[in-house]
This record gives sequence, structure tokens and C-alpha cells, in this order.
Amino acid sequence: MDKMITILGPTASGKTALAAALADRLGCEIISADSRQVYRRMDIGTGKDLSDYAVDGRQIPYYLIDIAEPGTRYNLFQYQRDFRLAYDAIVSRGRRPILCGGTGLYIEAVLKGYRLAPVPENKELRARLEGKTLAELTAMLMDLKCRNGSTMHNKTDVDTAKRAIRAIEIEIFSGDNPAAESDTPPTDSIIIGIDVEREERRHRITDRLCRRLEGGLVDEIRALLDSGIAADDLIYYGLEYKFVTEYVIGRITYEEMFRLLEIAIHQFSKRQMTWFRGMERRGFTIHWIDAMLPMEEKVAEILKIDRNK
Repeated sequence: MDKMITILGPTASGKTALAAALADRLGCEIISADSRQVYRRMDIGTGKDLSDYAVDGRQIPYYLIDIAEPGTRYNLFQYQRDFRLAYDAIVSRGRRPILCGGTGLYIEAVLKGYRLAPVPENKELRARLEGKTLAELTAMLMDLKCRNGSTMHNKTDVDTAKRAIRAIEIEIFSGDNPAAESDTPPTDSIIIGIDVEREERRHRITDRLCRRLEGGLVDEIRALLDSGIAADDLIYYGLEYKFVTEYVIGRITYEEMFRLLEIAIHQFSKRQMTWFRGMERRGFTIHWIDAMLPMEEKVAEILKIDRNK
């Protein structure tokens, strides 16, 4: 059986289209590694771009998109479980999986085979942390990470106070319940990284944000709120859902929303690249290819790397 292929890269790098083109060429199926595309009806803000999964009219099978309800807290433990189910199903049919996404923690968890357990809610801890600033919570988290020797969370995961509190909850639980050797198998994979030069990345992010806003992002979030999802639950998801929700409920102006969101996405993209470079330091080999190459050349480069493995 050929190794899985993983395609990773920062936001707006063209990962999905490349994965679909490669899947069409090789007869593969795609497993998404995106922590927000799991949610139904959160389409524009998460950039699902489901049309990318059709190549010349041929539908590429995909997994782990639209599997959770908005307002819920899908987590890494659930992702690792769902990834394994999708991976085994694809392999059982004699097909080859392609893992594609930008959530570095999800990617690393399934490639390394992190041993994870469902972490229960600690109501006493949450009550104690309520009211602390994001900066205070982040400092607490970093201290716990140092003590645990943990690589489980970085700033990508703690851009809101609720996320930071959940990360602290997980680190405390992990420290009190040290894991034995991993009983989740690592997944052998050829890893392809899409390299986008910084200024080009910034241009793509701003252009895509404008298109999403013009394409109905505000209406999508209004509809989610109107369906009964609490504003704080949408804000929890960060980025588009945080800032556009704050605009819709009147906390900030449209101009403030656009400016703050643009900055936040640029910062997020930078943190994604920091995570991927960190993966290299932690022993992963990532084969970087230029995002600016024509699609056929990018596919050809990956095929060449694949043949040499």
C-alpha cells in the first residue's frame, strides 16, 4: 500500500485545489484537516470551497467536512478518532488517502499517533479562570506547557479566552493523568508543503477576505445567529466568526471589523507557518513546493517526490 500523502500550507495557499487535482490523477480520496470546516452551515467563513472537489466534472470523495453542529465544541480527540475511521475506510477499498489542511495540531496528532483521552469539563477551574484576560490565560498556559513538556497548543489555538481556558483545562488534565506509550498508530505519510512568499500570501488573504464579504459572509453569520446559536459560541471559533459576529451584534463597526479581521488572518497565517517549521524541527520531512507554479507543474513535482519514496 502506498503511503498517505499530506498536503499542508497556510490559509489561502491553494491546498484544496491541489489536493483535488492530485487525487483525480492518482484515484485518491481526501481527508480534511481543518478544525472549522467540520461544522455544518459554516461555509463561507471557513472557506470550504466544495466546488474544488470536482475536477472536470469528476467528484473527488472527501471526509471530515460538515460532520458537527455549529455551537458545539469539536475537539482533537474526536478528530483523531474520525480521521482513523475515514483512513481505514479508504484503505479498505484499496484507495489511497490524501490528508489536506492547515490545522497543524490535527495533522501532527494523526501523523505521530498522539495518545489522547476525552478531557472532562472542570467547572471549578472554569469558574476560577472566568474574568481573567487572554494575556493572563496565555501566560498560565505557557507555564503549564513548559512544566508538561507539551507541544499540544500554540497561539493558533488560544485566540479567545474560551479557547485558552479549554487549553489550560486539557494541560492540567494531561499533567495529572500522564499518558502511557501511544496506543494510536502513527500514520506514515509523504508530506508536501505549499510555500507562499510572504507578500503574495498577504495579497491572497486580503483578496479572499473581500470576496468572502461580498459573497455573503455577513448574511451567513446572521443566519447562524437567527437559528439560535449564541453569539459567544460563534465568537469562540475565532477569525471570521469572531469579528463578523461582533460587527453583527453591534460591538464594532464594519470598518473596524474589516481592519481587525484582516490583521488577525495575517497573524494566523504566520502562526500556521511557525507550526509547520516546528514540525520540521520535531523530525518531520516536509517537501516544499512553490505555490506560484501552474497546477500541472505542482502535481508533477508531487508525483516525482512520490516516485522517489
